[in-house]
Amino acid sequence: MNQSDERAMTRKITANIFKGSVGNLIEWYDWYVYAAFAVYFSAEFFPKGNATSQLLNTAAIFAVGFLMRPIGSLVLGRYADRYGRRAALTLSISIMAGGSLIIAFTPSYSTIGIMAPIILVLARLLQGLSLGGEYGTSATYLSEMASSGKRGFYSSFQYVTLIAGQLIALGVQIILQQMLDEPEMKAWGWRIPFVIGAFGALAVLWLRRTMDESEQFSKMDSESRKKAGTIRALMKHPKAVMTVVGLTLGGTVAFYTYTTYLQKFMVNTVGINKEVVSWINFIALLVFVILQPLAGSLSDRIGRRPLLLCFGIFGTLLTIPLFMIMEHTQNPIGAFVLMLIGLIIVTGYTSINAIVKAELFPTEIRALGVGFPYGLTVAIFGGTAEFIALWFKSIGTESLYYYYVAACILVSLIVYWRMGESSKVSYIENEHEAQKTNKL
Repeated sequence: MNQSDERAMTRKITANIFKGSVGNLIEWYDWYVYAAFAVYFSAEFFPKGNATSQLLNTAAIFAVGFLMRPIGSLVLGRYADRYGRRAALTLSISIMAGGSLIIAFTPSYSTIGIMAPIILVLARLLQGLSLGGEYGTSATYLSEMASSGKRGFYSSFQYVTLIAGQLIALGVQIILQQMLDEPEMKAWGWRIPFVIGAFGALAVLWLRRTMDESEQFSKMDSESRKKAGTIRALMKHPKAVMTVVGLTLGGTVAFYTYTTYLQKFMVNTVGINKEVVSWINFIALLVFVILQPLAGSLSDRIGRRPLLLCFGIFGTLLTIPLFMIMEHTQNPIGAFVLMLIGLIIVTGYTSINAIVKAELFPTEIRALGVGFPYGLTVAIFGGTAEFIALWFKSIGTESLYYYYVAACILVSLIVYWRMGESSKVSYIENEHEAQKTNKL
C-alpha cells in the first residue's frame, strides 16, 4: 500500500470513528443530563419532602434505568452480530431520542400526580434499553474499525465521547445556571437540556446512516450470520464472559462514584455551592477526557494489563483516604485535586476496557459478548452505586460506602492479576491477519 492509499485509509477510519463516536457522545449526554439536573427536577416528580429523600427517589429511578441495560445489550447486541454494527447503532440512537423527548415534556407531580414518576420511569427504561445496546455495539465497532497497532488509541474514544457527553451536560448546566435563577431552573429550566439531547440524537441518526460497516462483519458469510449473536454461542466462551464481569465490577462502581455521585457528595456532604461544584466537575472531567487517548495509546505499546493493574492497586488503596479527606475539604481547589486524583486512577480502566473486552470474542459473538455481561454487571453494581451511597448517608453511615467501593475494586484487581494480556491473544488481530492471508 503506497502513502496515498494509506492516507486515504486513515481518513476513512477517522471518519467512521468520528461518526460512531459522536453518536456515542449524544447517547451519553442524554443519559447524564438526568444525573446532572436531578438536584433541580427531583422535587418536580415526587411529593414534597426533604432534599435527600427526593434525591433518593431520583437515584432509584436512575438505578431502574440500568435494569434495562442488560436487556438492551442482549437485544441490540444480538441484532448487531446478526444484521450489522451500523444498523444496531442507528436503532439505539433513535430509541434514546424518544426517551429524552418524553422526559422533556412530562408534566410535574403537582399537575398529574403519580403519573409523573411513572412516566419518568418508563422514559428511563427506554434510555436504559438504548444505552445497553450502544455500549457493546459501539465498543465492537470502534475496535473493528481501528487499524492494527492503534486499537487501544482508537477504542479509547468510546470513553472520550462518553465523558464528553457528561461534560456537555455539565456545560449546559453551567450556562443555564448563569442565565436562570434557582426557582426558574426548578420550574422549567431543567427541561431545556433534554430537548437539546433529543434533537441532537435526531441529527446523529442521519450521520450514522452514512457509516461504513466494519470489514470483519462484512466478511462473515450468510451461514455464520444465521448462527451469530445467540446465548448458546456466547456460552461457548465462559471464561471470556466471566472475565468481562470481573474486570467491569470495580471499574463501573469507581467510574460512577467519581463522575456521578461525587457531584452530590460535594453539595450534600462537603457543603460546597452547587455552581462551584459544577465548575469543579467540568474542569476535572475535561482533564479526564484528555487522558483517555493518551492512556489508550500507551496500552498499544506496553499492553492493556499494566494499566488495569494500576487502576486496581491504587483504586483499592486510595479510595477510602480520598473520600475521608474530601469530607473535611471546604476549599474548592482541594476538592478539585482530590477528584482529579480519583479520575486519574480510574483512567487505567476507562481508557482500555472497550478494547480488552472486544479482544476476548470472535466476530460472530463480539457485540453480544462485550455488551451483555458488561450490561449485567453495570446494572447490578454501577447503576446502584449512587443509590447505595445515598442510602448509607440516610442512615448516618456514609463512610461505609467508601469501603464498599474499595472492596469492589479489589475484586477486579484479583481478576486483572490472574488474566493474561488480551492484546497477545486478540481475536480481532487474529481474524484480521487471517483475512489478510486470504486476500493474498
